[in-house]
Amino acid sequence: MGRRPAEEPSRVVQTRLEKLEAMRAQGIEPFAYSFDVTRRAAPSVTSFEELEEAGSLEDGQGALGRWAGRMVGFRSHGGSSFADLEDHTGRVQVYLKRNVLGTDTYALLDLLDLGDWIGVEGHLFRTRAGQVTVRADRIELLAKSLRPLPLGKVEVDAETGDTRTWSGFADREARYRQRYADLAVNPGVREVFRARAVIVATARRFLDDRGFLEVETPVLQPLYGGASARPFVTRHNTLDRVLYLRIADELYLKRLIVGGLDRVYEISKDFRNEGIDRFHNPEFTMLEFYQAFADYEEMMEVVERLFATLADAVNGRAECTFQGEAISFARPFARVSFVGALADALGADPMELPLEELRSRAEALGADDLDGAGRGKLMDKLFGELVQSRLVQPTFVLDHPRELSPLAKPKRGHPGLAERFELYVAGEELANAFSELNDPLAQRARFEDQAALRAAGDAEAQVVDEDYIRALEYGLPPTGGVGVGIDRVVMLLTDQASIRDVILFPTLREAE
Repeated sequence: MGRRPAEEPSRVVQTRLEKLEAMRAQGIEPFAYSFDVTRRAAPSVTSFEELEEAGSLEDGQGALGRWAGRMVGFRSHGGSSFADLEDHTGRVQVYLKRNVLGTDTYALLDLLDLGDWIGVEGHLFRTRAGQVTVRADRIELLAKSLRPLPLGKVEVDAETGDTRTWSGFADREARYRQRYADLAVNPGVREVFRARAVIVATARRFLDDRGFLEVETPVLQPLYGGASARPFVTRHNTLDRVLYLRIADELYLKRLIVGGLDRVYEISKDFRNEGIDRFHNPEFTMLEFYQAFADYEEMMEVVERLFATLADAVNGRAECTFQGEAISFARPFARVSFVGALADALGADPMELPLEELRSRAEALGADDLDGAGRGKLMDKLFGELVQSRLVQPTFVLDHPRELSPLAKPKRGHPGLAERFELYVAGEELANAFSELNDPLAQRARFEDQAALRAAGDAEAQVVDEDYIRALEYGLPPTGGVGVGIDRVVMLLTDQASIRDVILFPTLREAE
């Protein structure tokens, strides 16, 4: 019989195990090797209805076909039964009759359970109740489900025979831990991840069509950089050296611009050893792209077109609804000054306020992680508390303090600021971009400023990367760069309130 589940089986599981043994005693293998599927549930029903309307059906039935999927509903009426078969496209009803299948095969139905994978062969027809149904000539068990899926409540329409399943999997934590079961019983969850695939494929096509080259850069890095964040640390045994999981792709991608690949992008997993909340997961997906000879003004136009294209791919229009708020990606997006918006909220110029007053205001608002924070980080914390939530429609926040942007060029005419924008939608940052700093001497000075902040206690300040400076010394042309948080884009365009709902297997605390 094979090894049973490690824990003591429940009564339901025990009953299913007994059915498994009964099948094998009858010479039935409950775990098939393959099944030749020729039809899918929803498209086959649609095709049948079209042929029916055109009067092209022979004897009122469709051509022979073979369907496979989970059995998610079953109703027995003595010598005949109805089952609901669900595949990745939807559901189709199956009609099973003893005098067609034969007594022995029909008896197999008593050993089936909801959640079992089955294959059927037969013809589509319309029942007297009006439902398009497979009249099964043959049925085969493809995989026995030893655990009951949390299908919840199943209702059957008395007139049509249609079934509707209400998921019994309400515990979100359990759904994240057992995503396989969540996907199996919640079609809406499957649709979110199909939409995610559309978003990623559309982003690729958008950039490919504009001459960008997709590349791959190291996940394990001898030195982390490209963002202000704490890294995950590991060790390579053979090399006997510490390595870091990347926190961003930026510095490697700009090395490629130095090498003459003038438009590059990467869709990758990044890792930051930070807190977990509805917008943050330690492992997340970023799109970063870099374009030689461009600045942040040009990249704003690219980002506007990208987001409108992504929204259209998912929703059929350059709009979406997020948590009840209608969002429009009509161009141009709004633009506000980082310093100006914060000054309006504070009632004073944050570039002129004493550092201690900035700190006390941030502390009064409940901001945390202020150890070693300089003016730029304090302003960033205050912006997050006072301004960010107001930015509902797509808004570019421009020209951050230079201290916050050690990889960006100084703003022309305002050397205390950097040519940087962040895109905010529905109160959250979705994209970040610079006119990239390409002066190696200035870059070294910026890294050294960051090192001083680290020495003062700011664990998220960036580190000095000598190899990156060496690359800049070979010459980085003027470049515009953008980073887009894919997970947050998926949240927005599929109206999901938590990042855990758009990551198949999110990082979780250890189960108790």
